[in-house]
Amino acid sequence: MYFDPILLILTIFFVILGIAVSSKLKNKFAHYSGIPTSSGLTGKEIAEKMLHDNGIYDVKVISVEGQLTDHYHPLKKTVNLSEAVFHGRNVAAAAVAAHECGHAVQHAAAYPWLGLRSVLVPVVNVSSVLMNVVLLLMAVFAVVSQLYNQALIVIIVLQSAITLFSLVTLPVEFDASRRALAWLEHARITRGAEHEGAKDALKWAAATYVVAALAAIATLLYFVFRLMGSRRD
Repeated sequence: MYFDPILLILTIFFVILGIAVSSKLKNKFAHYSGIPTSSGLTGKEIAEKMLHDNGIYDVKVISVEGQLTDHYHPLKKTVNLSEAVFHGRNVAAAAVAAHECGHAVQHAAAYPWLGLRSVLVPVVNVSSVLMNVVLLLMAVFAVVSQLYNQALIVIIVLQSAITLFSLVTLPVEFDASRRALAWLEHARITRGAEHEGAKDALKWAAATYVVAALAAIATLLYFVFRLMGSRRD
């Protein structure tokens, strides 16, 4: 098919770009983990302070295993911090803790993009599973043109849901970082070079979501062009 070579190059490009950005992010967090904050607060203490400063008292801050496993759980109302962030007294820990609390603040303020992303989570989970099933069926029935095209249409619908989720995630993550940085500066948790470091760390964290969104768009276009090429054949 005519579009396949170009889209194959795009796929390889985004895989390499994703690996490069993830590697850069890990290096940044390793670097800023070695820079202590003048406030001397741990990630747990920073998270609790940010929550309380925003009038949020029904969200718990807990420690979870793993590296860069930090996240906010809207159903359980917990800010889950990796052990390094939970106990850390450094710029990286401050940035991550405040960012995750940014999501809790979004939740409390009924931030619409966060609400939409939460609604899409089960849809994306189902879509991802069905994608694997349909791709397997495509491999089995590839010789049957009609079934092959129908499978492509189903995949395009499923990938559209995944792409929509990736795009909705962008404003959610950018806004959480904006709230985090504004509070860190206002509360004087990070100052001067420390604050610039927190900003830099969150910038690279956001970059991973940008790459994921671009990759999702590229994948969607791949299957759309594949369907177009199949119909022309």
